[in-house]
Amino acid sequence: MANHKSSLKRIRSNEAKRLRNKYQHKTTRNAIKRLRDTEKKKDAEKLFPSVTGMIDKLAKNNIIHANKAANLKSGLAQHVASLK
Repeated sequence: MANHKSSLKRIRSNEAKRLRNKYQHKTTRNAIKRLRDTEKKKDAEKLFPSVTGMIDKLAKNNIIHANKAANLKSGLAQHVASLK
């Protein structure tokens, strides 16, 4: 266990950040699944901007790698474009 006040605070803040990152990442994954399951183009086009925004936010905060974010957005864009 840590002895310094600052390291105790760091442990607390790291745990809070870990939980926040976990929540945001899981929420984004669920949104991606929802978008991939959508079969109507109109609904998918409406959902697409919010999902890409969530992905960009994860990449900005280094929760996921920037290249992974670009890869996800590209795949989702292809999926939306392929819908009829």
